[in-house]
Amino acid sequence: MTTTITGATGIDNIQAATGAVLQVVDQTFVQNVSTTSTSWVSTGITASITPSSTSSKILVLVQDTMYLNSADKWASWTVFRGSVSGTNLGHATRGFASFEFATGNDMTSGASISVLDSPSTTSAQTYTVGFKTTGGTTYSGHFGLVRCGITLMEIAG
Repeated sequence: MTTTITGATGIDNIQAATGAVLQVVDQTFVQNVSTTSTSWVSTGITASITPSSTSSKILVLVQDTMYLNSADKWASWTVFRGSVSGTNLGHATRGFASFEFATGNDMTSGASISVLDSPSTTSAQTYTVGFKTTGGTTYSGHFGLVRCGITLMEIAG
């Protein structure tokens, strides 16, 4: 027997296999955001997802470009559940992506972050990319020349 499920009829009370991707949210940004802050601030890269089960996990994938214009300084990126005053899912100081600009005039680097979060809720969850520097100016999006983005995937638990 074959059952066809359409958008018109939908499905209720389905249980997906553990590890199945239940939904995907993708946000793309073309931007040029800068900071001189030594505390975490938002890059503006953010997306929200509403888990269908408290056992679901959220896979967060981030792609950004970092630019730093001061030698002997660090630039760092991380992911927060909520705003940048929310839960830092990375290292408190260095986040998930960090680089040191040792010498020269400036430095550009790609930042690719992936983290699996367990929010344990069915309430909407927002994920925000934060960045900071130890000095000089750090840019997210490298002057709006490349795609920056965040993808959220709900994974069945």
